[in-house]
Amino acid sequence: MMSLQHAPADPALETLLGPLQQGELSWPSASGLFLNARDGSPLHGRSLPGMVCVQGFKPYVDALRRSGFEVEPEPPIGRRFPLVLVLPARQRELARALYAHASDLLAPGGVILACQANSEGAKSSEADLERLAGPLQVRSKNKCRVFWTQPDATVDTPLRDAWRALDTPREIEPDGFISRPGVFAWDRIDAASRMLAEHLPSDLTGAAADFGAGWGFLSMQLLERCPGVTTLDLFEADARALDLARINLARRQPGRTVAHHWEDVTCGVSGCYDVVVCNPPFHTQQAGDRPDIGRAFIDAAADVLKPGGRLWLVANRHLPYEATLDALFHPVRIVAQQHGFKIIEATKRIESGRAAR
Repeated sequence: MMSLQHAPADPALETLLGPLQQGELSWPSASGLFLNARDGSPLHGRSLPGMVCVQGFKPYVDALRRSGFEVEPEPPIGRRFPLVLVLPARQRELARALYAHASDLLAPGGVILACQANSEGAKSSEADLERLAGPLQVRSKNKCRVFWTQPDATVDTPLRDAWRALDTPREIEPDGFISRPGVFAWDRIDAASRMLAEHLPSDLTGAAADFGAGWGFLSMQLLERCPGVTTLDLFEADARALDLARINLARRQPGRTVAHHWEDVTCGVSGCYDVVVCNPPFHTQQAGDRPDIGRAFIDAAADVLKPGGRLWLVANRHLPYEATLDALFHPVRIVAQQHGFKIIEATKRIESGRAAR
């Protein structure tokens, strides 16, 4: 794991804490709440007693807990905080819902403090909070905007109720799956996943796993198209997405043997499988292309597949996964290339030095 000393800079997190470091705001003596929290060196430069972090992305959760912070996957019910920090999501509906939750959880006389990078819609986000909670104090630094308000009676209650409802899971037409803003491809079937599903052969059998399962589309398609699959394990780092996958699988494939694992695949997983399917992420919430994530997914698949087990993978055509695949699998074949994607089938080397589990 990357230490904080060597972690990449986080301008939004640094700028968020600026008003506290400069004395414009004070950390409350009791506790504060941090919505969409993530760890980083700016959190360790001062005492933040009693901070409660809300985060559902497993790598961020693990990092925060290693640093000793209390972490919850969803906003706590029934508690009020004199200070609520927010790193708004890029997805605007989720960002608005976060502001509604911040208002719900704010103690009388409390302050909402938020920050967003200019390149991620800071001005729009600032306008949203002002619309909800009234006049703001605003500062600019590190190509970010930090802004705060002490709303009291200025909160637009009907707007808050409407924005809170944006975070509610709902049925997405015309496909009928259950989703909510903020998860990957929340309101559509991702084109790469659809392409992989269309190429899955019906002869896949035995124990299967879906790495990076999202809200469950590939898992549903695997069970529908491959009747020989006997068990299915879903691995997903986003707790919100995994909860949706649980609902969607229960609705679409009732009675099937399915397990759900809130885990970061890049850290490795346990199990023994005949089949792994995946559409691995290739970026993070703070960075551009990250082919190392896809390579870690491939490595994890090689660890848990039985000799002769099959990996079915979709990726953007430009991502350099072939060397990793060739080192761990044989044969490796490109099944299809179109619309900027490639579908790959790779068979676990029977003579591989990795022990079968």
